[in-house]
Amino acid sequence: MSDKSSIAAAPPLRYITVADAILEQLRLWGGQRIYGVVGDAIFGLMDAIAKQEAISFIAVKHESVAALMASAEAKLTGRLGVCAAQMGPGLANLMNGLGDAFLDKAPVLAITGQAPLNKIGTSCKQFINQQQMVQAVSSYSELIVHPDTIYESLVQAMQTSVSSKTVSHLSIPMDVFALTTTLKPIMMQPAAVSTVDPSMIRHSLKLMKSARRPILLVGGKARAHTAAIQTVAEQWGCGIVLSYGASGTVPDSHPHMLHGIGEGGNPNVAGLFKQADVVLAIETTWWPEGLVPHQAQVVHIASDPVSLGVSMRMAAGLTGDITEILFNLMEELEPFVPDPDWIRQIKECKQTWYVQNDTERNQATSPLHPASIIKAVEQHIAEDAVIALDEGDSTLWFLRNFRAISQRVLLSERWRTMGAGLPAAIAAKLSSPDKQVICISGDGGIGMVMADLLTAVKYRLPVVVIVFNNGTLQMERDKMLMKGLQPEGTELTNPDFAKVAEACGWNACQIETVAQLETALQQSLSGSKPVLLDVRTANIPHPDFKS
Repeated sequence: MSDKSSIAAAPPLRYITVADAILEQLRLWGGQRIYGVVGDAIFGLMDAIAKQEAISFIAVKHESVAALMASAEAKLTGRLGVCAAQMGPGLANLMNGLGDAFLDKAPVLAITGQAPLNKIGTSCKQFINQQQMVQAVSSYSELIVHPDTIYESLVQAMQTSVSSKTVSHLSIPMDVFALTTTLKPIMMQPAAVSTVDPSMIRHSLKLMKSARRPILLVGGKARAHTAAIQTVAEQWGCGIVLSYGASGTVPDSHPHMLHGIGEGGNPNVAGLFKQADVVLAIETTWWPEGLVPHQAQVVHIASDPVSLGVSMRMAAGLTGDITEILFNLMEELEPFVPDPDWIRQIKECKQTWYVQNDTERNQATSPLHPASIIKAVEQHIAEDAVIALDEGDSTLWFLRNFRAISQRVLLSERWRTMGAGLPAAIAAKLSSPDKQVICISGDGGIGMVMADLLTAVKYRLPVVVIVFNNGTLQMERDKMLMKGLQPEGTELTNPDFAKVAEACGWNACQIETVAQLETALQQSLSGSKPVLLDVRTANIPHPDFKS
């Protein structure tokens, strides 16, 4: 007879629900929070969230805001942003924020409920083919129909989002959340390290060494390489031009910094940029037609190979570790003697704009000139503050007039949705609670998301919101006038924003002078409650849209 005591007992199987498996896998990959709105199709997920503490649920007032928050967190941190919503209309409302993440290449995962398994494909209320619905703004979308597929499908979704900087989506039938699996979570695999092609480095250096009128075009995602970018600029003797929304990537005080090109940029840059014979474009696809050189040789550097050659015709493309690439270029660029006449033109372009811009920024009018509002903000915020921009006229005034040090700017760069500012500010404060967070919004943008003033109060987030209040969708009005059209639908019916904010639990006040704004900023930026400053703003057409 065999000795039964010598036979090891098999370990008992571990049964875990799909809802718990989702949270376990997210936690293993560094997930911290899920933004969303509760609906009956995700009750199972909500119950699982309530029974643990590692992953928080941030309950917002509208699903669009949830997805915009997930997108903003992903942009700010580089980590996966996660949002969740009800089936059907919940997903439909997420689409705006998912579009923002998709076009701005932010890694976001959306989890939505779905009809029960036995109702899929029927006339069940709110049922729709969600994979078809989300196709335009996602790179991966799957329907989960068996509990044993949850880990593999979830990891595939997360891996797709993180590696390709895109949106992924999972539809989970409401009854599947409670089903169990005996499988285990999947460990995160280290990202593959791409190597830089030495032959392409040599080709790029050949182009750079041939330059007499070089320009550096820098995107916001290059901010981690600021020191190397400044060294390249000085060694190569080039001007530094920022792509749309890249404020703070390189300090405005750098002698080669020429500010932005295109909307909201330095209006004098285009004339200089068009003369460039070689352009080194780093982490950007911004190439505004009519403002860029036609014959320049473009060396495009991007961490994501999918971005190479997007929007611009490149002569050389380099992908991989940006720091390594810039180090290789700097090491081999010497000796290089910049053209002194080109250096002179760069400095003249910078100085000319500074003089013009000072006149614009120093107007003490009431209602306030938009540029004077931006100057006051610039002079009172911390060097490492996060600035969330809404879409609209206020954004262009910011990009034109803000002289950044190293502040981080969040905006809807390509999707350009109004209402993005407040959600981004809330997500930024949750992600970086030790930093000042300021939202700059027009009255049209804040009007779209006012319900989520309550979200900032609920989670005790001391953000500062500055509302450019001029009673008009100013950009749309000015664009229509510029085209010789009669503006219609641009006049706004606004509430008393300060009273609305106070009713939601914010500190708030109306601002009518620069002195009042400066005092309010001094008091607000170190407070413990969210603050809204309703700034009476003059109806001044942005210079880019003058008739």
